[in-house]
Amino acid sequence: MTNDRTTDLIHRSPLESYTPFAEPELLDKIQSLAAGLKGITVQHINSTYIGGGVAEILLSLKSIMCSVGLNARWDVIKADAKFFEVTKSFHNAFHGGKLNLTPEMIDIYRTTARANLDIVVPDADFVVLHDQQPLGLTERRSGHQGKWIWYCHIDPVRVDARLWEFLSGYAGHCDAAIYHLAEYAKNLGHRQFFLPPAIDPLNEKNREVTAGEEQEVLAKLEISRDLPVILQVSRFDRLKNPFGVVQAFLEVAKEIPCRLILAGGAADDDPEGQTVLEELLVMVNNNPHIKVLNLAPTSNLEINVLQRAADIIVQNSVREGFGLTVTEALWKAKPVVATPVGGIRRQVLNEETGLLAGTPDELVQCLKRLLNDCGLAQKLGLSGKEHVRKHFITPVYLYNWLIVLHRLHYGEEDNSADLRT
Repeated sequence: MTNDRTTDLIHRSPLESYTPFAEPELLDKIQSLAAGLKGITVQHINSTYIGGGVAEILLSLKSIMCSVGLNARWDVIKADAKFFEVTKSFHNAFHGGKLNLTPEMIDIYRTTARANLDIVVPDADFVVLHDQQPLGLTERRSGHQGKWIWYCHIDPVRVDARLWEFLSGYAGHCDAAIYHLAEYAKNLGHRQFFLPPAIDPLNEKNREVTAGEEQEVLAKLEISRDLPVILQVSRFDRLKNPFGVVQAFLEVAKEIPCRLILAGGAADDDPEGQTVLEELLVMVNNNPHIKVLNLAPTSNLEINVLQRAADIIVQNSVREGFGLTVTEALWKAKPVVATPVGGIRRQVLNEETGLLAGTPDELVQCLKRLLNDCGLAQKLGLSGKEHVRKHFITPVYLYNWLIVLHRLHYGEEDNSADLRT
């Protein structure tokens, strides 16, 4: 059962609610595919109910899967701080960070996995393990009659070799793997699918807001709009490089008066965020034109309003699995400046749906350009919103998921046909 803690957070919208955003043909295809999967049990397992992109995805995915007749559920492993310190170091090592994989770390990982084995539903038709934290649960794979899927939401291309040797032993026990992009694929000897994530246009973070809501939130957060606002929304993580955003802003502000907002927070499974936040505050040094907001993980309306109030939204990631904060920004029809890494490249098509900045100097120049050219900013924003509507919203994501489940459930061979990516 889903933890009581999230009962009030689950967003429930029937498929018909997405009619304003999705083509009728797509909704018809979803209904047809869902009919062939009616009643199957799909168990999603990850490491946290609150905070981070995977939790946000599952919040909507579970609901909409249920709305079309699947028995979808979402469960979370129980773990202590030591486990999350280990898996955070694994996360960084996936992105090319250095890792000294010790016997103690392996023992903590295995012990936690074995303590959670009973979370697996014995008669589930599908067990989906999201990211590397719950991979150890594949110790229950033997004798389980369902299909097991590893969904890798992060970029594994530069993963530490010794760490991959350890984790691939677990991932290889699954029947299939899902990656956001084809270039992320790892050779595990089983079926592979390439399925980018999506945002929910009906949830609190992405729905339309009223003028009164916007005014109230901005007042509460003490946000002034007397100058153009540059915004980055991301958890406080070195891989999101908020420090580089501050440096670029200081250069831009020498010529063009503006404000910078860095809005972030922490996830239950990320113990490093507080350290990064403290370093960032030292760097900002009480600059009156820079506001650092440490938001609660449930601050979805606040983030929505901040994104809609911003003039430019930045995503300065060093590494990125996909970058749902970029998807959110584009959905609000905002001009986006982002680094050309990971899934950002599928969203920000340079000069079409946003601007790509591969160096600190390019970031400065892109910000200046957009601040000085409102017409360009508006054009990019509108194109970006349409790009997201076609490819990266919940109905498209559900459709792709149903294709994957259909292929595996009925033993169909074609992995890629009909996927909308």
